[in-house]
Amino acid sequence: MFEINHNDNTKVLLTDEFLIFFEKFINSFEDERQKLLIKRSETQKFISNGGKFTFPEDSTIRDGEWKVVPPPADVLNRNVEITGPVDRKMIINALNSGSDVFMADFEDSTSPTWENILNGHLNLIDANKKSLSFENKENGKKYQLSQNSETSLFVRPRGLHLDEQNVTYIGKEV
Repeated sequence: MFEINHNDNTKVLLTDEFLIFFEKFINSFEDERQKLLIKRSETQKFISNGGKFTFPEDSTIRDGEWKVVPPPADVLNRNVEITGPVDRKMIINALNSGSDVFMADFEDSTSPTWENILNGHLNLIDANKKSLSFENKENGKKYQLSQNSETSLFVRPRGLHLDEQNVTYIGKEV
């Protein structure tokens, strides 16, 4: 069912258990994702042709009182937030910086090569285990994630509108 452009990292990340989950995920949401992609394309054409967004006057958002759930206490203070790519050195420096939040960005800050995406996920696993390290091969400088880092780690994933050519399911990119 799946065809994957394998390397050492795919064996660690794309386990049998993950692929079972992912197959269920695809079967549950892919039809709706495709409908949304068509609507996205239509909306882009509308805007490109000078159209403007409007909201219905009878929107239920305006009716009644409603609230969202408050954020967890450890992320209430986001005065200093760093966003950057998912390479080891950047993650280490950002999490050791003393900032309130580091947002690991798989969207705009990371070139979406297969290697970068997989390495980024492995780096986040190591960051969560507080075992992330890096050695610069050119100058020998070593970087290590501080065990005392209190910077919260957020992740901005790649857009769900992007297909991954290195993984196909029943012959289609996912």
